[in-house]
Amino acid sequence: MSGDTLFDRVGGQSFFDDLVDEFYVGIETDELLRPMYPDNLDDAKRHLALFLAQYWGGPPQYSTERGHPRLRMRHAPFRVTKRARDAWLVHMNAAVASVAARLSPHDRAELEAYLDMAAHQMRNV
Repeated sequence: MSGDTLFDRVGGQSFFDDLVDEFYVGIETDELLRPMYPDNLDDAKRHLALFLAQYWGGPPQYSTERGHPRLRMRHAPFRVTKRARDAWLVHMNAAVASVAARLSPHDRAELEAYLDMAAHQMRNV
């Protein structure tokens, strides 16, 4: 790792763990989204944090454990409607806001743009 990845700039894996923990605070009480997740959220949290860390320049632990991300395939069993996508983005944007002090304005904009793009790509209904 070169030191100039977002992963490095935000302090590594702990940033993504914190981001994902904040995201799941919203998911836990969301009547639309919560049924799409398993009862125990521990694995889902871990997978998302590892994926995001890897995407942003961290170690390839996600791919080592789970293979290629195949995000659309992994989300295909769920009805990802416009409403579900928008709800997901509300929770993710709230999570980003909760850790924003650890992000430069440029990094925050880049992270939010990626999350928005990814959410739009997951929509399948």
